[in-house]
Amino acid sequence: MQNFTEVKKFSTAPVFFTAISTILGAVMFLRFGFSVGHVGFLGTMAIILIGHAVTIPTAMAIAEIATNQKVEGGGEYYIISRSFGLVIGSTIGIALYMSQAISVAFYIIAFAEAFNSLFAWLISKYYLPGWLVWVMEQKQSIGIPALLGLTYIMLTRGADLGVKTLYVVVATLGISLAAFFLGQTEYARTHDFNPVETVHTVSKGKEGSSPARIDTVATSEHLPVADSMRGTRSRPAIGPGQPEQPLDAPAEPLIPLGFFTVFAIIFPAFTGMTAGVGLSGDLKDPGRSIPLGTMTATLVGMVIYVFIAYKLAGSASPHDLADTSKLVMADIAWQGWLLIPLGLAAATISSALGSIMVAPRTLQAIARDRIFPTPKVNEWLAKGTGVQDEPFNASIVTIVLAGAFILMGALDSVAQIISMFFMVTYGSLCLISFLNHFAADPSYRPKFKSRWFISLFGALACFGLMFFMESTYALLSIISMIGLYFAIAIWNKDKRSIALIFQGVIFQFSRQLQVFLQKAEKEQARSWRPSAIAVSENSFRRLGAFDLLRWIAHKYGFGTYIHQVHDYLSRDTHLHARECKERLIEMAEASQSNIYVDTIITPSYTAGISQVIQLPGIAGTENNLLIFEFSKNNTEELDNIVDNFNLIKSVEFDIVVLGASERGFGLKKEIHIWITASNYQNANLMILLAYIILGHQEWRKAQIKIFAVYPEDIIESEQERLFMLIQAGQLPISPNNIEFIVRRPDTNTQTIIAQKSRDADLTLVGFRTESVNKKGKVIFEGYENIGNVLFVNTASQKEIK
Repeated sequence: MQNFTEVKKFSTAPVFFTAISTILGAVMFLRFGFSVGHVGFLGTMAIILIGHAVTIPTAMAIAEIATNQKVEGGGEYYIISRSFGLVIGSTIGIALYMSQAISVAFYIIAFAEAFNSLFAWLISKYYLPGWLVWVMEQKQSIGIPALLGLTYIMLTRGADLGVKTLYVVVATLGISLAAFFLGQTEYARTHDFNPVETVHTVSKGKEGSSPARIDTVATSEHLPVADSMRGTRSRPAIGPGQPEQPLDAPAEPLIPLGFFTVFAIIFPAFTGMTAGVGLSGDLKDPGRSIPLGTMTATLVGMVIYVFIAYKLAGSASPHDLADTSKLVMADIAWQGWLLIPLGLAAATISSALGSIMVAPRTLQAIARDRIFPTPKVNEWLAKGTGVQDEPFNASIVTIVLAGAFILMGALDSVAQIISMFFMVTYGSLCLISFLNHFAADPSYRPKFKSRWFISLFGALACFGLMFFMESTYALLSIISMIGLYFAIAIWNKDKRSIALIFQGVIFQFSRQLQVFLQKAEKEQARSWRPSAIAVSENSFRRLGAFDLLRWIAHKYGFGTYIHQVHDYLSRDTHLHARECKERLIEMAEASQSNIYVDTIITPSYTAGISQVIQLPGIAGTENNLLIFEFSKNNTEELDNIVDNFNLIKSVEFDIVVLGASERGFGLKKEIHIWITASNYQNANLMILLAYIILGHQEWRKAQIKIFAVYPEDIIESEQERLFMLIQAGQLPISPNNIEFIVRRPDTNTQTIIAQKSRDADLTLVGFRTESVNKKGKVIFEGYENIGNVLFVNTASQKEIK
């Protein structure tokens, strides 16, 4: 019985050959001369450099990621999904699969174009029946049998025979390129090399271009293959001793094309360096084979393209190069009538073979992550056959999809969308590399290291070039990806956890921000912003403190909620505290709050408070507000607060104590603020808290009422003093919004508040530290008949602008 390591038997060579055969594909034969003709040698060099500004960072990113983690089946999809998470990763993965599957049809149609020369020669040499000529003119006549041949290879022999076949076609491709570089032309002997000459700088009829021929080119809407037969039986023929045949009908005149239009046509020539990554599940050592094979193929491909552009520019006129009605490389090459069509066939069939080897494995990996909505579909697509786990069912789906597009015949628009999806994939890989650098995860230790700025440049270049190439298709691609993301998120609600890479980035950003805020100058008290800590041991019996904190932290402040567990630290209490924390997180998510929750195990109330008041602020700022709560039906809970009040005040915290009633926060319609002669210094903090609470949507229909209560003998002087404070800007309220109330000698303040605020949903009352030290918990009593009361004590005078 074979073990797992024996099954995974491929080395670096298949990765290199799969990538290089995809890079040196149909576009090289059918459109590279077109590029040199339109933008010249220097322009083509610019296209090569810009294209590889995307592909080289992507190859480096893949090499880096592959040497850090074991890349399983699915290749690029595995890397993306394990970095970005399954929802985002599968969104990109499905787009990647579609581009790979449709690429099979794209390359097979290009393969069919390799037979145009033969068919044109047969049509011009022999009189053939009309039906046979019609059959020859259809790309499907070669495309469908070619697809069936690839189907037989992949479904019966799997990737093993596919790789063996890959060696043969790569050898054929190498022979055709050698013949091209060995070829000589009359143009090369009679003309000097001109790196800037283009078809636009040469008039028709100039030496080196046939005066009788009307030059034709394809626009960006054409396939990167020449439709050299459609509508005529006497197109130019390439064959031994066969003269060029006259045209039956005039061709379309030359259409000037811009640089990025040509770039969009040529760019698919460079997008093949990651093709070998899809074989990762079949490799002995993916961490070595993927970086070496991918980087080597990318650099070798770039060098070959430079020499091809140089050879084309010096061997044919710009008009001949721009003419897509003939295979100009065949005119240049030694024995080009035979070897170049063979090379074209080899390049296209090898690219199709590479895509048909990779695409089913991508689909199989997606299904094994159970991304699709139906379990039966996932199981059927994930099923493999044989000891090598060949994706038989996924191959059937891929072949049917490719066959449908071959029957459609026209792939020009689809091909451009494919390019967009590939750009999304490459940009994602570069972004993963960049984010891993920024996240600084200790477990991310690749053997091969790219540079963060190279990865960032690659990601930006990918997404930018999408819009330079074709903004319409770029928008369609992005809209499709967004729609697919939401669909997958709905199907897979259990997989919407934040990926580790994003957690690392958020952690590093938060760390840097906190360090920056700690070192920066702090704002003065006049610019007070709440950074609150709420402490309670009754978190699951009373929600008053929890709700108050989330209202304060909703928009203007920061909040930390601490649930106290009164016990000694042990394994059992630790597990209990962890369970409580999970419950608090669920509460925070359900209420859509912006607070941080945690638990603390402490043997005594005093020890717990000592720890809490020393906690660092979660936003990099020091905590400045402490929230306690008690039940007005059980004032014994006040004893702990009063006994530890001086300890709390030792760190100069603002303190609020919530007296919770059975009525709770009522209808959230009215907030009452009470100002007295002895605690007006708390007025600004009470007003600030009231306005902050009103900023939450649950209180959006509420209003604030302010009451000032003074003894009868001093009310006029106190009223005058209060107006002076308002005029001086120390109290940011209008005199018209204050209701002055006379307190008679036989009536205490608590009685007046209980009467006027009996229907209030929240009542704010100030208190002084001296009162707590002198009277104790009595100052918090006497409010049993009204709703929730918030007792406020400020550590310093607050100014409100």
